[in-house]
Amino acid sequence: MNKPLGPYSPVVRAGDFIIVSGQGGMKDGAIVEGGVAAQTEQTMVNLEERLAEMGAGLGDIVKTTCFLTDMDTFVTFNAAYGAALGDHRPARSTVEVSALPAGMAVEVEAWAYKPE
Repeated sequence: MNKPLGPYSPVVRAGDFIIVSGQGGMKDGAIVEGGVAAQTEQTMVNLEERLAEMGAGLGDIVKTTCFLTDMDTFVTFNAAYGAALGDHRPARSTVEVSALPAGMAVEVEAWAYKPE
């Protein structure tokens, strides 16, 4: 697991909900190479790993908030995001931001519903 970039928990359970803090395209403490597509793929792997720590999976996600540093990469991001989720389509917001921690181009936070 990548070490958090700040004073927060990467994933917490609140009753039947699991909240995953923003995950980005980092592996072993470095941003993966390959641009937005590769960063999104790694982001989704990291998100899946955080959910697995709580006994959940990507199919349990009910809402994501996605952050891009360049909305022109939206189509590329969508392709990798959709591939990771298969047919599952949680509610989602996607916003452009001026910057993300460590120079990442993509970040995704998620809420999952998985009764205890």
